Amino acid sequence: MKRIAILGECMIELNGEPFGSMKQSYGGDSLNTAVYMARAAGHYLQVQYVSALGTDSVSQGMKIRWQDEGINTELVLTDNDRQPGLYLIQLDDKGERTFLYWRDQSPARFMLQHPNFSGVVKALNGVDMVYLSGISLAILPEQDRYLMIEFLKELKCQGTEIAFDSNYRPALWSNVDEAKHFYQLMYSITDLALVTNDDERALWGDRDETSTLNRLKDQGVKCLVLKMGADGSLFSDFSTREQLFVPATSVEQVVDTTSAGDSFNAGFISGWLAYLSPEACSRQGHLLAGTVIQHKGAIIPNSAMTHIKFNP
Repeated sequence: MKRIAILGECMIELNGEPFGSMKQSYGGDSLNTAVYMARAAGHYLQVQYVSALGTDSVSQGMKIRWQDEGINTELVLTDNDRQPGLYLIQLDDKGERTFLYWRDQSPARFMLQHPNFSGVVKALNGVDMVYLSGISLAILPEQDRYLMIEFLKELKCQGTEIAFDSNYRPALWSNVDEAKHFYQLMYSITDLALVTNDDERALWGDRDETSTLNRLKDQGVKCLVLKMGADGSLFSDFSTREQLFVPATSVEQVVDTTSAGDSFNAGFISGWLAYLSPEACSRQGHLLAGTVIQHKGAIIPNSAMTHIKFNP
């Protein structure tokens, strides 16, 4: 059984109208990917989440629910002094969302400073893939970002694949130049990049998909998946020059686009680690994302996914 370690932050989620009806759950881009991967491919992949939580009841409740999803939580650290962050999702009539965040003192932000993080580093020796996002990197203090990248370099030298979703959120960075600097460091060690065309244009000013592909190739990425929402996805292997377009799964009604990219990543990587073709990986990603966006919230009910179980 292959092992993937997913690094990042999970927060308390409030979904609804301020001072109105709200649903409380949890979510975070990396955790969303972990959940959907465990549900769809946990029978042949060990999904391990790497993060930090507090000692409060909400933290413990989230951890229990992750375990119920089949996620290995042995490397979720416990911070005695902090509680998880919080975010509020508001949706418009087209299912597009806006967010409000309260996360400055979340345990995950300081996990590299945790006295037991050295044990996490040791435990990840031999893992098949490490996956993280631009958000996973952005929430860290500046010096910890450098430490994270050095840690990933060491794993890469040992044969671990590095997968990175750019997931650019301007509010998490001091300025554009800071974000570009750390993204460039990440891309230089990335084996599989899963990026969204809107994010790449917002950060780098790319004119079109070709500009994005050429830039990421020059920045050191080995393989790329460019996600284009309802327009589908474009895969490129820069070493073999293989390139293919895969259309998105047709969806009658979009309810909530939260986790569309996160769930696509779960489907694609589940196939990638099982040595499926890039086309099959992309179709798995679109199938999963197309299901998720027909429901509210970052993590949809498991009952809505009974028709999805990937095979290696």
